[in-house]
Amino acid sequence: MNEQAIFVKCARRLIPFMMAAYLVNYLDRVNVGFAALTMNADLGLSPAVFGLGAGMFFIGYCLFQVPANVFLERVGARRWLAAILATWGVISASNAFVHDAVSFYALRFLLGVAEAGFFPGVLLYLTYWFPHSYRGRFTSLFMTAIPLSFIVGGPVSGLLLEMNGTLGLAGWQWLFMVEGIPACVLAVVALKVLPDGPADAAWLTPEEKETIAQRLAAEEPVLHRAFWPALLDPRVAALGLVYIGFGISANGIRIWLPQIVQQMGFSNLATVFIVAAPFAASMGVMILWGRSSDVRGERVWHIALPFLLAAGGLIATIFSGSATVSLIALAVAVIGILAAEGPFFSFPSSFLGAKAAAGGIALVSAIGSLGGFFGPSIVGALREATGNYNAGMAALAAGLIVSALIVIAVGRALRNGTGGR
Repeated sequence: MNEQAIFVKCARRLIPFMMAAYLVNYLDRVNVGFAALTMNADLGLSPAVFGLGAGMFFIGYCLFQVPANVFLERVGARRWLAAILATWGVISASNAFVHDAVSFYALRFLLGVAEAGFFPGVLLYLTYWFPHSYRGRFTSLFMTAIPLSFIVGGPVSGLLLEMNGTLGLAGWQWLFMVEGIPACVLAVVALKVLPDGPADAAWLTPEEKETIAQRLAAEEPVLHRAFWPALLDPRVAALGLVYIGFGISANGIRIWLPQIVQQMGFSNLATVFIVAAPFAASMGVMILWGRSSDVRGERVWHIALPFLLAAGGLIATIFSGSATVSLIALAVAVIGILAAEGPFFSFPSSFLGAKAAAGGIALVSAIGSLGGFFGPSIVGALREATGNYNAGMAALAAGLIVSALIVIAVGRALRNGTGGR
């Protein structure tokens, strides 16, 4: 069996489960945007209060990402990821019992704590299996779970909202309770199907395990082999700043998109289907763009160009005179944001060793999570202050433009310094 066949075999065994788990992860994170279509009125939450509460998720998410990856290395991927899945499933379902702003803030924060270790943990886990030259395409494939969470979760959320009044519960309460269950089920599956690494995979032959080990060892950079020194690497800090701007924009649009669309005059059910459309369109783009990044061995412009495209889409919504043009511009923004995800999260491991990647990836994601807090909060505050979303869209576009400029600067520094792109 040749090298490519071995890594494809690993991908077929691992990526479907990872995609399913990340789909549920992302749905449990952003379903609050769909719930808000009726929850905000029921609980009397203003746009500013909702935006702040949605952003509280990312405070917990930021604080616990690096410690979570330390535990993953010590405990093992199988048990740690299973524990994370079960915990966030229970907390997500508990959002059904939110009754005021304080309880909303508290449960969003706890959900962020529970989910903190999953995404950076999976990115680290993929470095155990795939060399850098394959990582972009498989990371992009894994991350197609983001649009899938909207494609699947949007219509499901819409139907659950229609259960309003069933057994005395509001539709948004049904939404949280039902959508928290899959994570608990997947926790059990993780214990049964996930090996901690190639050495523990019963479905790999000794020769295949040796090939993977040799291939990964050959790519190991000389610098920053240890976990903790990676946290002091200025390139890692710079990518964290990139992810702040990216996070402001990505999470601002994902959390608020259902309400932006609803404001155009669509019903709740029509809104969730319209929101799902650009995410469906983005899936093929993500896969092809991630593969292009691998084939060309290039990350920087595969990150910066989608950022700039998305910024253009957000700016276009400000000057649009029709709902149709606004929806197309928002779709362009969503596609641009998603296209950059795979290349971006493959970038740190191109100049960090496997051990260092555990710290580097987690730190980038943790710093960037601050953007996840500010994005929804900024849009909510500006919406309340101005009565429309124009200022919010301008702020999200600015975050993407600044991020594009920083990632270009990091790429230039790598070319002029230690190498890499």
